[in-house]
Amino acid sequence: MKILKYIFWIFYRIWFYILVALPIIILFPILLISILKESWYPYFFKIARIWAKFILIGMGFVYRIDRVQTPVKSKSYMFVANHTSMADIMLMLVTVKNPFVFVGKKELAKIPLFGFFYKRTCILVDRNSSRSRQAVFLRAQKRLKTGVSICIFPEGGVPEEHIELDGFKDGAFRLAINHQIPIVPITFGDNKKRFSYTFFSGGPGKMRVKMHEFLTTKGLSINNTKDLNEKTRLIILNQLQSFNK
Repeated sequence: MKILKYIFWIFYRIWFYILVALPIIILFPILLISILKESWYPYFFKIARIWAKFILIGMGFVYRIDRVQTPVKSKSYMFVANHTSMADIMLMLVTVKNPFVFVGKKELAKIPLFGFFYKRTCILVDRNSSRSRQAVFLRAQKRLKTGVSICIFPEGGVPEEHIELDGFKDGAFRLAINHQIPIVPITFGDNKKRFSYTFFSGGPGKMRVKMHEFLTTKGLSINNTKDLNEKTRLIILNQLQSFNK
């Protein structure tokens, strides 16, 4: 019985990468055109959302999104969520309809096909370089001025399996305060069970998402960064604990 489970997990992981690559190969010319100009990014984003839905449905993930508040189409936001799975990127794309840019680790740019578009559409950061982290702010400011939003997983990486929610880095909150844009806390309830970074684990099933009430940054200064950080983390942590009851 255990052998059958291991065989399933091996093929399930391979199937995931097939689903990731197949639409990119088929749509490669269209995707390439959509990233030629920064002003065309919303078109790339729409295609990315279709790609994400294709993967989630193909993996047997049934997502359920509860939006307490819905983002306004013409506004910019800072979207933040807990990070536990390779499927977090896809679920975020499905959850949020407003065009946004990911701030993510540069290592993902090495993934064949996916990495080609990832490094050309996302803001990459080397978490071991203070210079790279500073450059993120400059690139994020530039993208915000074009009217798109930003998405950051504020844990700064994927925590160990036994950690329910790691501490949050301040970067997302400083950036949101600097630009006076709302923080949108989002909780992913089941991604660790569905498709964690542990190879022999996961499987089809539900993916619950809660988009919480937005946190305003109007009137806040950099001195309020820690408070905003802790408030956001507590909202997500409480929801995770509620999901797990």
